[in-house]
Amino acid sequence: MARIIAIDYGKKRTGLAVSDPLKIIATALDTVDSNELIGYLKKYIAREPVEKIIIGYPLNFDNSPTDATPLVEKFIIKFGNVFPNIPVEKTDERMTSKMASQAISGMGLKKKDREKKELIDAVSAVMMLQEYLG
Repeated sequence: MARIIAIDYGKKRTGLAVSDPLKIIATALDTVDSNELIGYLKKYIAREPVEKIIIGYPLNFDNSPTDATPLVEKFIIKFGNVFPNIPVEKTDERMTSKMASQAISGMGLKKKDREKKELIDAVSAVMMLQEYLG
C-alpha cells in the first residue's frame, strides 16, 4: 500500500511527514534543505510507494497570499514536472507552526531543543498530515 507525504515547505528548510501504509498514523520523516528536497523525494519515492503529496499552502487569515505562497506554487510546479503521476493536494497551513511549537513545548524538552526550527518544521508536517488523515 502506498503512503502519503506531507510537506511543510519553507524558503530554507522543509519539514516532511509520512503516513503508515494503512494511512492511519502520521510520523515525522525528516527536515531537509529546501534546495535538496526534490533529490530527497526521488530517493524516498524510489524505495517507498507514494500515492499523494499534501503540501501546506500559506495564506493570510483574509485568504490573501503570503510571502511564501509563490515559493510553494513554484515548488508544486517543479514537483509535478518531476513526478507527473503523483497528485499534489494543497492544505491550509495556517497556525500549524504555532500549534507545533505549543506541542513541542509540552514535550518536556530543554528550551534549546524546543527552539530548533527543524523540529518545528517536521512537527508542523505531522500535524497537517494527521489532520488530513482524520
